[in-house]
Amino acid sequence: MSRPDFDDIFMELAVNLAKRSHCIKKHVGAVLVKDTRIISIGYNGPPSGTHNCDEEFPETGCSRDSKGSCSLALHAEQNAILYAVKNKATVEGSTLYVTLAPCLPCARIIYSMGIEKGVFLFSYAEYKGLLEDEGLEFLKKFGVGVTKYPKQINIDDALI
Repeated sequence: MSRPDFDDIFMELAVNLAKRSHCIKKHVGAVLVKDTRIISIGYNGPPSGTHNCDEEFPETGCSRDSKGSCSLALHAEQNAILYAVKNKATVEGSTLYVTLAPCLPCARIIYSMGIEKGVFLFSYAEYKGLLEDEGLEFLKKFGVGVTKYPKQINIDDALI
């Protein structure tokens, strides 16, 4: 019997978590792992206790900020990190699996929290039409290991 690699398990979980997102523009999932144990999960969306964009604003989603990003939503990696910290889990030395490479603000948080490695499925720059993945470049510059997930995953959600 073939046993799946942990990288495959965690990235497939991130893809499935992305399907929980209420965002009408992009679904993103994240899994935070330490020593092959999941310490937190997250997906992009509004803060808990507010509203779901696809329900309250089904045609347009929430309003956009000056850079065209959602004004209300937390990114998947932010949700995973915040939930871990809220529950007193140590994220230092962990690995973050995320379906979309981190943006620059998320990269700063990842670095500041002592996360050692990031594994991403898709390029943030390609999604946003940017010249480079600024978040990945920031993480590399400051010694955080970043890796593009090397395998194909069957995704049946067009927003992932």
